[in-house]
Amino acid sequence: MANNIRPRKSPQKEHGFSGQRILFEDNHYIAVNKICGEIVQSDTTGDIPLLEDVRQYIKKRDQKPGNVFLEVVHRIDRPVSGVILFAKTSKGLSRMNDLFREGEVAKVYWAVVSAIPEKLSDTVTHYILRNPHKNKSYAYNSEKPGTKKASLSYRFIGSAEKYHFIEIDLHTGRHHQIRAQFAELGMPIKGDLKYGFPRSNPDGGIHLHSRSMSFTHPVSSEKIFIVAPPPADSLWNVLMRITQNQ
Repeated sequence: MANNIRPRKSPQKEHGFSGQRILFEDNHYIAVNKICGEIVQSDTTGDIPLLEDVRQYIKKRDQKPGNVFLEVVHRIDRPVSGVILFAKTSKGLSRMNDLFREGEVAKVYWAVVSAIPEKLSDTVTHYILRNPHKNKSYAYNSEKPGTKKASLSYRFIGSAEKYHFIEIDLHTGRHHQIRAQFAELGMPIKGDLKYGFPRSNPDGGIHLHSRSMSFTHPVSSEKIFIVAPPPADSLWNVLMRITQNQ
């Protein structure tokens, strides 16, 4: 039977990690709702990563005396919110890595932008060049030395005041892919100063949300569908109402 995980009330105002942020869990995987500003794994800032917060939560909850196996399956950017999946077993990790490598994991994002796209729905391909020194990627319309092909599909969902809502199916997983491609398309994401939006958001995050993830469980063969409620703010609340009425 398919696991259809329904959205819960947004936990974005909570501090630290709590079980209310768990979206899906079984013996092999745990999916949680990442808050804007959290890092997925350790970086040069020295901030405690979400990976470690979830590991310590499992250790305490399950009263495990030794080390808890928990590894990152994929990553989303620090200012982005939404579904993030961790592996709880080495078997689960290797098999899920294979699914991601083979493109067998469907990833849907929501974005808020200030420009309506020229085409209300489209599939776009760019070539992404990453600059690690600036921690930034650039999207080009043609292949250049060092670039990697990046593809996504999008559709316009609706508008609220001066902002517009876009749903994205991500086909590849390049560094800052959606942010770079949308900047090249002339519709940078709300709050994303790095990619051309004129103002930051008060919380330092951006209006890009990893809305859902679906795949065939590589161990149990069940159909898994995981959905993350967006942060609680007026724009995301409008988008929720629009999608519920569609």
